[in-house]
Amino acid sequence: LFGVPIEFYLFGLMLIGVALFHKRALAIGVIGLSVIIAYQALASAFPTGPGAAALARHFGHEWVTIANLFLLLVGFELLSNHFERSNLPDHLPNWLPDGWTGGLALLAAIFVIAAFLDNIAAAVLGGVVARHVYQGKVTVGFLAAIVAASNAGGSGSVIGDTTTTLMWLNGVSPLVVLPAYLAAVPALAIIAVFGARAQHRRQPILAHDEPD
Repeated sequence: LFGVPIEFYLFGLMLIGVALFHKRALAIGVIGLSVIIAYQALASAFPTGPGAAALARHFGHEWVTIANLFLLLVGFELLSNHFERSNLPDHLPNWLPDGWTGGLALLAAIFVIAAFLDNIAAAVLGGVVARHVYQGKVTVGFLAAIVAASNAGGSGSVIGDTTTTLMWLNGVSPLVVLPAYLAAVPALAIIAVFGARAQHRRQPILAHDEPD
């Protein structure tokens, strides 16, 4: 369709579904994956050919990558759970500025963390903090700003993003990716201001410490 594989449209619809109905993200993800696999099995083809046998061969070729990604995501979730149970997010309102600048400071902190921690982990931790300081009323737009800040923060660091880490492991100098910050910093400045102000209109930042 317009020179783009149908699978890309199906994947885009799945992402839109997750954005609109994020409380049902797992169900939407499973349904989207099933639809894409069914389409490739019945109407298109897998990289290894058509049919169930080709799917099995494809899985046999990619299972190490899939297993690593699964363990990586589960590890990030365990990290965020440990961080949340430490009760540190409940004390962050004492450290963040009041008003919309608190959201701005939070996004800037995520940007910095993502330079030393994988961008997915930084985004997950940022989401945990936002849920606490905004009393669970986090907008989809601010979540998008968190993801943008974490990706921007990891773009110029060889330990801040899986892609740049793989480049480093394959012999690329860390100085090669560093100029990415020339675009990442102004991008953060724009995204953070709009995201923080929109979130503040929806729910102001918690202005005091949680008890205990």
